[in-house]
This record gives sequence, structure tokens and C-alpha cells, in this order.
Amino acid sequence: MSCGDHGRPRRPGHRAPGCTIDTVPELPEVESLALFLRERATGAEIDWAASTAISVLKTYTPDLSALSGQKVTGTARYGKFLDVVSGPEPLHLVMHLARAGWLRWKDDLPELRPKPGKSPLGFRLRFTDGSGFDLTEAGTKKRLAVYLVTDPQQVPGVASLGPDPLADDFTVDTLAGLLKGRRTQIKGVLRDQKIIAGIGNAYSDEVLHAARMSPFKIASSLTPDEVAALYAAMRGSLREAVERSAGLAAADLKAEKKSGLRVHARTGQPCPVCGDTVREVSFADSSLQYCPTCQTGGKPLADRRLSRLLK
Repeated sequence: MSCGDHGRPRRPGHRAPGCTIDTVPELPEVESLALFLRERATGAEIDWAASTAISVLKTYTPDLSALSGQKVTGTARYGKFLDVVSGPEPLHLVMHLARAGWLRWKDDLPELRPKPGKSPLGFRLRFTDGSGFDLTEAGTKKRLAVYLVTDPQQVPGVASLGPDPLADDFTVDTLAGLLKGRRTQIKGVLRDQKIIAGIGNAYSDEVLHAARMSPFKIASSLTPDEVAALYAAMRGSLREAVERSAGLAAADLKAEKKSGLRVHARTGQPCPVCGDTVREVSFADSSLQYCPTCQTGGKPLADRRLSRLLK
């Protein structure tokens, strides 16, 4: 959520003009998009791919023309990055939807390539049967990113990712090692892609609520029992979100994310666990939501300066 109120907290239930619910694609949505494309596009032959904005395409070798004639062999996810894999020459079309981007599948795309313009369209990929997908981005801050590479590790954001929290080898000891010595707030640690891959603003709120933990708690201060609770909440919340969205069409994923959230973007509404009012702390370009009874011992968080009271 972006509200531009420069860190001033708002009254519960109040939303500044222009505020919108945060639907940034995070691990569960990108995982579901990967599954959706795997089912729809595997085996399909690529007709062409085109970028309609200079800012979208981040690589130039190989050229997008290398995709023509390639067949989709599968898909993958790296944190919040989506990868469409094609062959016979192994190529990876790696996409990051950023804050306001989305993937839109269409069964019938025009034969002609789109021309650059001021529309939300940033990238289009068409298959020889006429189907394909668009990448669109709302707003003026253009952060949608597309890379065509022979190895996903050639994408800087992928190469720097921390471990995936749903990976089989991500254990409670893995999490304990990542938190050890970090004198930073746990909310920020969960959102840092270089520490843990795939969790953003919305699901960090959800994980911390499930773990009954203050977002301002210092990461290194967690006891072994608290680390175990956070681990269980993280895996459980993410798996539940992935299961809810599995099998949904790309167009339905945003609505599913909104409906499944317990505290994020629900300021002023009752906590589904205890009934207390969900509160909010706002910053310059984002906000967090939490339940005082479940997470902070009943103490409302006024702003970041109060974090020292809730260690």
C-alpha cells in the first residue's frame, strides 16, 4: 500500500485518498502463475515476443528474436521472479512483476506486434496458435523487468536471492541461522529478498500475525521457541496461500490474495482470531497492519520510533 503520508500513523479504519490494497505479486501468486503457464503453455511454439517500453527489457543478448520457433518446456519460480523455459536452445524468459505489474493470458492475440505507447502494456509474448500473454504495469513508476538469458543466475536479482522458505532444505535451523546477529526488526528481515526469497509486505504481515509476533521485534532477540513459531507460521501461511490459489486462472489470483488475507490491508476490521481492531503503521511508501492483542501485548504501535518499546 502506498499512501504518501511520510510516516504519520493514521486512525484505524482511515484510508488516505488514493490508497489501494497491496496486491504486489509475492511467492504464492508467482508460484501460481508458474503453475498456470506450465499447464497452458508447455509444448506451445513461440511466434514472437516484443517489448513496448524501453525500460522493461533489461538484457539485449540474446535478442528477443531468439525466442521465435522455441517451444516452452516448463516454468520455474525464484523468489518473486517467474521463469518461462524454452528449447531446443535453452533460454529463460525471466520476469519480475514489481509493485504494479501483472500477467494477463489471452487466447487470441493480434498477429502484428504492438507498437510502443503510453498504455499499461509493457511486454507481449504470442504463440503460433494465437494465444499468449501480456505483461502490464499500472502507474507512473515503471519497474516491470524482463530478462532473456541462458541461465537464470545471470539475472542479478535471482543471483542475490536468499533461500526459498518453502524449499525442502529450509529448516527451522536455517531460519535460526538467518536471524542470528541481525539487530534489525523482524518485519524488515522477512521482506529482505537477500535474506529470504519471495515474502513481501502483505505476507510478512500475515506470517507475523500467525506467529503472534510484533513486527518491530528485533530478529536476533528471538528465543528458540519464537524461532520455531515463526518458522511454522511462515511455512503454514505461504503453503496455505499457494493451495488456495492453485488451479486459478491468472485473472483470479489478485482477488484470491485479497480474500485470504487476515490482517494485511484490513485496518479497522476485527481480527479473525481475537476480535480486536486491526491497526496500521504507515511509512512514506508502505504500511503494515497488525493486531495489538495477538502481537504486541495489547499496545498499539504509533510509529517506528516506538519500536524500542516492543523488543
